[in-house]
Amino acid sequence: MLSNLVIFILAAFIGFEVISKVPQTLHTPLMSGTNAISGITIVGALVATGMIESPWAKWIGFAALIVATINVVGGFLVTDRMLQMFKPKRRDSKEPSSNAA
Repeated sequence: MLSNLVIFILAAFIGFEVISKVPQTLHTPLMSGTNAISGITIVGALVATGMIESPWAKWIGFAALIVATINVVGGFLVTDRMLQMFKPKRRDSKEPSSNAA
């Protein structure tokens, strides 16, 4: 148990350090790729929940499935919203065209 806790704390620290060094211009593509990879977490939660017979472990697996789904859906929504900022804005058709002479 202690070795698992130490590994978890080290992984959290290293993950924070790596993510804090990412420049802002790379944030959107990296988040999009990370969210796609996070879909694997959903498959892992489903497999782990189906393989275990303990009711307590099934509830923990169900909670992992819910959290992983929220992570994936929320991540894609945030990525989509960020990408909307880069789309050109639509012009109103009521404005006169600058090409008319």
